[in-house]
Amino acid sequence: MIPIPLGMFYYRRCIEQCACKKKQEFERQFRDALESMSAALNIGYSMENAVKEVLKDLRVMYSDQTLICQEFTYMVHQLNLNVTAEQVWKDFAGRVCLPAVSGFVTIFIQAKRSGGDSILIIRNAVRQLTDKADVKREIETVIAAKRLEFQVMSVIPFGIIGYMRLSFPEFMGMLYRNLFGVCFMSICLVLYLAAWKLGCRIVEIKV
Repeated sequence: MIPIPLGMFYYRRCIEQCACKKKQEFERQFRDALESMSAALNIGYSMENAVKEVLKDLRVMYSDQTLICQEFTYMVHQLNLNVTAEQVWKDFAGRVCLPAVSGFVTIFIQAKRSGGDSILIIRNAVRQLTDKADVKREIETVIAAKRLEFQVMSVIPFGIIGYMRLSFPEFMGMLYRNLFGVCFMSICLVLYLAAWKLGCRIVEIKV
């Protein structure tokens, strides 16, 4: 049986990994949207019409239930209500709350106001998102083995204790049925928990 601290650690890890995967998936979808927008702007579409063209392309690549399709559907709805493209992008960044998206929208709006090259900005954003995703994958590959080692090493002491209790109950009884044994095992437990806590902090690398 996995101890409560380890069980909570694994549960928290699963939640964080799920959230991380959703974030990475949305960033990939957003990168596809930017590539589509770059193509639309390159052939002469206005920003408003480019957003509508992006939605058409996204519906070919993804289902309507995906977050990126839902977001661009709402953006097109806002544009049809004569909301400015600048405000539509600001609202999009506010709903998504991702640094990559917020940074792109801020730079894009400022460049649009100053007459900058929108297509070049979008291409740079796509390249940066792609490079960032590649670096994340490389780092995750490197630390994945260490995380697995930590998880295995965390449960080994309890496996050893369980084996000793089944194979040598008299010996284990000496450790738990007298004051010296209880104090010794309590110290070992404290050391284990300290090492486990340190290990958790080491493997909690935010990429």
